[in-house]
Amino acid sequence: MKMSWKRQMLYVISLTLSLVFIGSCVSKNEYLAKVEEGEKVSEELTALRSEHDRLKGEKEALDKQVVSLQDERSDLEKTRTQLQLKNLSLEKETTRLKEDNLELEEILRAKSDTLSKNIVDLRDHIASLKNKNSVLKAENEDLKKNVETLKGNLDTLQSQVTALKAKNKTLQNQILALEEKNREIQSEAKAQLNTLQSQVVALEEKNKILQSQAKALERQKEEERLEMKSTYEALLEDMKTEIDKGKITITQLRGKLKVNMLDEILFDSGKTTIKPQGVEVLERVGNILLTVKDRAINIEGHTDSVPIGAELSKKYPTNWELSAARASNVARYLQEKIGINPSLLSATGYGEYQPIASNESEEGRAKNRRIEIVLVPREIVPVSRK
Repeated sequence: MKMSWKRQMLYVISLTLSLVFIGSCVSKNEYLAKVEEGEKVSEELTALRSEHDRLKGEKEALDKQVVSLQDERSDLEKTRTQLQLKNLSLEKETTRLKEDNLELEEILRAKSDTLSKNIVDLRDHIASLKNKNSVLKAENEDLKKNVETLKGNLDTLQSQVTALKAKNKTLQNQILALEEKNREIQSEAKAQLNTLQSQVVALEEKNKILQSQAKALERQKEEERLEMKSTYEALLEDMKTEIDKGKITITQLRGKLKVNMLDEILFDSGKTTIKPQGVEVLERVGNILLTVKDRAINIEGHTDSVPIGAELSKKYPTNWELSAARASNVARYLQEKIGINPSLLSATGYGEYQPIASNESEEGRAKNRRIEIVLVPREIVPVSRK
């Protein structure tokens, strides 16, 4: 741009000298007017060039402030390129004016007209430069505002980045803590898994043992069932006469074998001593029971609801004592005379409190006066009547 300015100054000086040289060909007043107008135009152009250089310096300073803003800088560079192109255009225009000066040396009048035309063009160009300078001022103001805005945005972004860095550090610490906890959980889970696996192996072994025991127990129960069935059938066969007479009933239900004998078979009224007929019956029953293995034998005494007589009450105050004494005598007989293991025997007196018939009739009371011999598995409580 500075070289273009020098060229224009040389052009003006050359033009002035040319005018002096050919002053004899035109009138003095017209020549002086042209010279004076040329000087004014040169001064105005100089001022505009100075203003243009100042604005250009200001623009360059603003360009340095927005180095980080690539898009805005690109736009300014495009504008600057356009201005440079326009300055080149001016240089070309100046070259053309010089060529016109050469023509003025040949025909001053024609050159004078051309100079007038060039002056008009220069004025138009000056007006255009003023407008462009105004546009550049406005653009520079906008750039300043944008710089301030971007500075504010930059401060905000920096604050956000700082906050995000702090948050990221916190998250990293949390991740490390979670990873550590996860390792602990995995270690604990592995230990628990090993323990559970050991327990599973132990349980499987225990299950095998239990299954083996269950099978053995099933075999034992089957053997006991068959044994009870055999005992039941033997009792039915041996006690057939008494059963037919209704003096004895034999039942087998839910693992229990029950021999129900009316007391008149075993005892006289109000007595606890087993009578000969009863001894004979007990001997037959006892010999069959002697073959039974691992079964508890419960002897249960029962009476009707008739109170004990005055004479008998001296020895047996209530039916409780009478039923218990009869049950005990039967158990002792089975032990002493038959040879049944006493650990398998038990004797219980229920008195009148577990009737199987109504005590309102003689027939019902006769049924309630009874001795029951109950065979149950040894683990069942002897007094159970379920």
